[in-house]
Formats: sequence, C-alpha cells, structure tokens
Amino acid sequence: MSDSRVAFYGDSYTLGAGASSPAARWSTIICAARGWREFNPSVNGLGFVRNRKNFGDGDLPSQIIASNPDIVFVTMGLNDNFGFATDADRIRIQISTDLEYLRLALPMARFIVTEPFWYTDERLDSLSVITGWVKAASEFIDADYIVGASHWLEHHPEWMAEDGLHPNDAGYAHMAKQMDGALTTLQLPASSQSAQSRGTQAESIN
Repeated sequence: MSDSRVAFYGDSYTLGAGASSPAARWSTIICAARGWREFNPSVNGLGFVRNRKNFGDGDLPSQIIASNPDIVFVTMGLNDNFGFATDADRIRIQISTDLEYLRLALPMARFIVTEPFWYTDERLDSLSVITGWVKAASEFIDADYIVGASHWLEHHPEWMAEDGLHPNDAGYAHMAKQMDGALTTLQLPASSQSAQSRGTQAESIN
C-alpha cells in the first residue's frame, strides 16, 4: 500500500511532542518507511473528551474525513485518564461516537486503533477501563487493534524528554520499532531497504 494517504487521530504522543523534529516522531518514521503520505493534525493534550472544545465541524475527526485517507490511525485515550473521575460516561460515549462517525464517513478506509499510550510505570485504574472501551469500539467498527502500546515505554526513563511527560527521540524510535512490528503482523510491512536503515537506528537504543 505504498503511496497511501494515512491520517492520524492522536494527541501529543502522535503529534511528536518532545521530539527534536517532526521527522523523529513515530508516525513520520513509519510513514517514511512505507512510502505513505502522512496527514497528522494531532493535538497536544487532546482526549476523546479532555481538552476538546469542538465536537463536529472542524474537529479532528472531521479534518481526517476531509483528507480522504486510505488508512486511519486512532491513538487516543491517554489524556482522558485525567478527567475520568468526572467525565467517565462522556468518555465512554465519545469513544464510540468518534469511531463510528469515522467509519461511517470512510467506509473504504482501513482503521488501525491503538491501545492508549501511557508514560509511567505506575498505571491509573482508569487506564484499563478506557483501554477496554477503546478496544470494544474498535471491534464494533471492524478495525485492526494493536495491543500493548501502553507498555511500550515502561521501565525506560531514559526514553523520556526533559519534561518527564513525553518521549524523546530515542523513545519515539522505540515506539516506531514496536509499531513497525505490529504493522508487519497486520501485513503492512516496511520496504526492505527502509526497514534495514531503520533497524540500525532501533538497535542503537536497545
């Protein structure tokens, strides 16, 4: 699926906050390795509900629909943990609403939904609940679902930027390596030449 247009519905971990440049974020690494055209309007701090001011025209789902992608990544949910105590019902409903809206508007696109990312070894109880809601919504729209992404940065503080909240370049390189493995399992491998060059980079962070 080289030359596919690929859209990303995500937060700061997909935007690439903490990276030295957009080229170092995991989404751009995997797109470059596959010859994909990246559309990444992800927003720092955004959740399905958290810090979201717009629901409908002009929001991220509508921007993704307007881009007419072949593949859609949904990598949301991390920030909703911080509003879970007051917004749990809204979060649960909005997860399903967003995914069903995207699927209805883009019936021919392939959807890849990722378990919500996480950034510390300590895990909030809400994380497993939100993860369950995301997984159920992904199954309902017949999306591919990537398990385990909340564990990708565990036990490696050296993969975090100085702010302690976001990955650094090494962290994003590791996320790209993990995502690459998941996409290969889904029969979306990188080209051999790109995979070799990226493999050298990935080995340097282990």
